[in-house]
Amino acid sequence: MVAKKKTKKVEQISFPKTVLAPVGGFLSEQLKKLKARRKSIAADDPFRDVGRISDNAAPDADAEEQFGHARTSAIKEELDKKIIQTRKALSRIKIGKYGVCESCGNMIDTDRLAVSPETTLCVKCAKKREKKS
Repeated sequence: MVAKKKTKKVEQISFPKTVLAPVGGFLSEQLKKLKARRKSIAADDPFRDVGRISDNAAPDADAEEQFGHARTSAIKEELDKKIIQTRKALSRIKIGKYGVCESCGNMIDTDRLAVSPETTLCVKCAKKREKKS
């Protein structure tokens, strides 16, 4: 007698397209705003001018430029992270994986998606990733 091995096929739940269409529209608009904000911040960077290094600015002006550059760099870095995350969420909508944790494969809580529609991790996996950082 041959025993059949039963395999459990996990059925993946996904959101209907009627729900995802507004989310995709919102994320696309969010992406445009993030890119515009990044461009605006880059224009505020005192180090954007190449010839700036050779000037003989007063120490207080130089310190102000250093602070301004550090501030704009930090903001640009955060905006870059948000842009990447938003693009990732948009691509997950296209492939039908939106709302599914990219780490564990479980559904992301809808309350979490409502607050942060660009998220691609469930709370549990996001906490694990934060601990590693």
